[in-house]
Amino acid sequence: MSTKSVVAVAMSGGVDSSVAAALLVESGYQVIGIMLRLWSEQDAEQSNRCCTPDSMAQARRVASILSIPFYVIDARQIFFDSVVNSFINGYTHNRTPNPCLTCNRVVRWDFLLKHALAAGADFLATGHYARISNNSENSIFLSRGVDHSKDQSYVLHVLTQPQLNHAQLPLGDYLKQDVRLMAHKFNLPVAERPDSQDLCFIGMDGDYRRFLTRYAPDTVNPGLIMNQHGQVIGSHQGLAFFTIGQRKGLHISSPVPLYVLAKDTLRNILFVGTREELGNNYLVADQVNWIDGQPPASSFNASVKVRYNARDVLGFVRVINEHSIRIEFENLVPGITPGQAAVLYNGDICLGGGIIDNYNDVIF
Repeated sequence: MSTKSVVAVAMSGGVDSSVAAALLVESGYQVIGIMLRLWSEQDAEQSNRCCTPDSMAQARRVASILSIPFYVIDARQIFFDSVVNSFINGYTHNRTPNPCLTCNRVVRWDFLLKHALAAGADFLATGHYARISNNSENSIFLSRGVDHSKDQSYVLHVLTQPQLNHAQLPLGDYLKQDVRLMAHKFNLPVAERPDSQDLCFIGMDGDYRRFLTRYAPDTVNPGLIMNQHGQVIGSHQGLAFFTIGQRKGLHISSPVPLYVLAKDTLRNILFVGTREELGNNYLVADQVNWIDGQPPASSFNASVKVRYNARDVLGFVRVINEHSIRIEFENLVPGITPGQAAVLYNGDICLGGGIIDNYNDVIF
């Protein structure tokens, strides 16, 4: 490792990015701290959990302790145009988008990476729990972090070979508990700072339904709730307020727990049923990104995560074209939700993934 290599670290004021910066400084890199100022909903500009004034002050303080320069880049417009707009558009079309995927693809590993390289950095580092390695053919692998409970390779499956070539993930080989211990060792004031949450731009309450009511009022469209036998058992305020597999918030009196099975967008009907009735044995995904740059030549078996916190399930992957796949499962898999990502693994190695496209619009 050349001591002249320059690494820009995406800092958030949290423990993970702070320890990532400290480890790089300790390893002899020339480190630059960069923080993005992101968009928050109107009247809540001070409460975006990724860049509150307190978070910015903490990141600046960490940079001072580590004796590294610190810069703030205004990314509000690109964040709104790419992340917030796609979030609203997804729910408008009855999908359940994952804004972290868009943020990593467009904001962090495109917009920020380009700024970092233009500023003279050789690498961009983040506090993600995932690992990067090279094989004998000089391709770059993305693998799960050692701490599988914190692994974030799911949201990094959007990365390409050129991006991975400029990426550093210093925390991939550590457990979360070890990262907090290292924060204490480095005397960082963020050692016990709570982990940040998703939907950072929605304000401190994190209520996406309130956000949609304000920014996408067309999603508030009341309709019927039915079971698979066609019986009306309740009403809803908008299909966008529900996701496949959801149990809470149905407000239906039932002797057994009920879950969202499907959404009939044509008739604006929400279908619910028991856990035994929940699931699908296939999915179709598009916008597929292959980590090594191209799809496999033939169909193959892979471990599949259909949501960030979902357990792996074995699936048979059929390549439709370069950017589309169909995955078939032996058993019904709950939680297959349009807008979420289906991410493929061979052991710990992330092969890539795409956005689930089949609507589960089963008409009973």
